[in-house]
Amino acid sequence: MSKKQKSIFDRMIRFSVRIVNEFLPDPFIFCALLTFIVFLSAPPVTGMTPIDAITGWYSGFWNLLAFSMQMVLVLVLGHAMANSGPFSVLLAKMASTLKTPAQSIIAVSFISLIASWFNWGFGLVIGAIFAKEIAKKVKGVDYRLLIASAYTGFLVWHGGLSGSIPLTIATEGNLAKITQNTITGTIDVAETLFSMQNIVILIILLFTVPLLNCFMHPKEVDTVVVDPELLKEHTPKMNTTNTWADRMENSKLISGFLALMGLVFIGQYFYTKGLDLNLNIVNFIFLFIGIILHKTPKNYIQAIRNAVVSSSGIILQFPFYAGIMGIMVAKGPEGISLAGALSNFFVSISTPQTFPFFTFLSAGIVNFFVPSGGGQWAVQAPIMLPAAKELGVSVAKTSMAISWGDAWTNMIQPFWALPALGIAGLGARDIMGYCLIILVYSGVVISAAMLVL
Repeated sequence: MSKKQKSIFDRMIRFSVRIVNEFLPDPFIFCALLTFIVFLSAPPVTGMTPIDAITGWYSGFWNLLAFSMQMVLVLVLGHAMANSGPFSVLLAKMASTLKTPAQSIIAVSFISLIASWFNWGFGLVIGAIFAKEIAKKVKGVDYRLLIASAYTGFLVWHGGLSGSIPLTIATEGNLAKITQNTITGTIDVAETLFSMQNIVILIILLFTVPLLNCFMHPKEVDTVVVDPELLKEHTPKMNTTNTWADRMENSKLISGFLALMGLVFIGQYFYTKGLDLNLNIVNFIFLFIGIILHKTPKNYIQAIRNAVVSSSGIILQFPFYAGIMGIMVAKGPEGISLAGALSNFFVSISTPQTFPFFTFLSAGIVNFFVPSGGGQWAVQAPIMLPAAKELGVSVAKTSMAISWGDAWTNMIQPFWALPALGIAGLGARDIMGYCLIILVYSGVVISAAMLVL
């Protein structure tokens, strides 16, 4: 990159960061604004009354409770595991091999991308934890960009091994159910996750996103560093006595037996199901590895207490997003939902050549209001898949277009950034200026793949 190009690029980054700092509110306010937008849009588009819209809002409000608890546990258990002695030593050794800000940004981006491709829940946590450890070791690295780089790895999750849509359509009966028997059978992952189109997108992003993150590192005068002391977990000193209760709390035997039971099940699970990772088994692994690494129940209890503080954003905001989803999928008297109307619009302007692109674009827009892969699939698949069949477009390609659209706008949707922000102790405005650049770049890459491959 020439000096002139670098200067133009630097101005773009500063502009992006400045715009986000100026206009992006706290994630809860962002969520509230989205709520107002869908509430005001639903009646004129669907024909429902404002009371119907509010009823749909309440109907959806509690639909993510189980998922919310899973996400709280991803954050809390992953945080507690990473702050155990052995894990901290391992991360510290890995971070110590990095000497410069550029190496740090590339390393955390690459590890986060690989981890998110393998399992999205694991990727969300491990990237932020590793970034936090790097900030303790490497001088001069911008902490905001470090955490943003960790989060950008999440971009590839729906094209990876835990992608909910490609795994759903590979299971017997799911296609017929979602399309009311318009399309039957299954679609093997060879046509979705391991298709040429998906592999090309993944390879390009895997090798270019870390470099783009590295190029975004600000000049020394603009770099925001963090005092390593502020990143350390401070465990309060507790009174120690030698009562029977104290001995139980400090018993390695209790932790050992609990861990043994957990490890037996984990071994049996992978033996019978292979590498079938989901949120429940990931959390189960985090839980029992944490118990092992902290050695005693008392140590683990304290680690959980320290970690729970970071989960407040998830607890508050996820019910509101569930309410937004409730309005989006609520149908008016003619059976039209807001999400359905949006999808139908993009179908109406598509040709067989442009349909995958417009499907991707519509999925990216819907993802702002329905930031859940499963929820988005339930909204868009009944419209997009029959339309694809009618236009003669591959159902597998259409499904992956929805998948990539769902993953794409996560780069500027604070919903999924909450775990990383909770671990890092930052706000959405601190990282989203950098993520906006990744959003634009990745949108070009994925759009080109949808149109050409």
